[in-house]
Amino acid sequence: MTADISWWQTIGQTVASEFSDVPDLAQATRIVVRLTLAALLGGLLGLERENKGKAAGVRTHMLVAMGAALFVLIPQQAGILPADLSRVIQGVVAGIGFLCAGSILKSEDEDRVRGLTTAAGMWLTAAIGMAAGLGREATAVISTALALVVLTLVPLVVKLIEKPEPRTILPVDTKK
Repeated sequence: MTADISWWQTIGQTVASEFSDVPDLAQATRIVVRLTLAALLGGLLGLERENKGKAAGVRTHMLVAMGAALFVLIPQQAGILPADLSRVIQGVVAGIGFLCAGSILKSEDEDRVRGLTTAAGMWLTAAIGMAAGLGREATAVISTALALVVLTLVPLVVKLIEKPEPRTILPVDTKK
């Protein structure tokens, strides 16, 4: 019987030690705040893209932001040196570039490239996620607000300053 108890105690202690990366409530709160903020900010950018009918929408942007936050949050929690953290950041930036490249398409029937804004938006979303993961919440929020300005207001300004195409006036058939 005592062998069974020590066996279960060993399992219980092992499981408890596996969850020891969150030593206290403050650290748990920090993790939840950073990942939630990354998800929310990524979701805002994804919502704008989804409203414009783009393939990479809310879920994609949320996952990109949370993933980037997690990639920098874990090493930071582990006490990684700043020089080593910079290599992690470089890896995230390069890796997200491959994901973004998948959203860029060149039309065969037109001489046009599509998806560049979506790719750039996902790249920025990853940067915003990294900012949130590193505890730079204000920077992440400000960056998201500026990105929304670029995605929503800049196209309106461009339409205002673009030269309208000349209209062709067709003759009216008055013999009917």
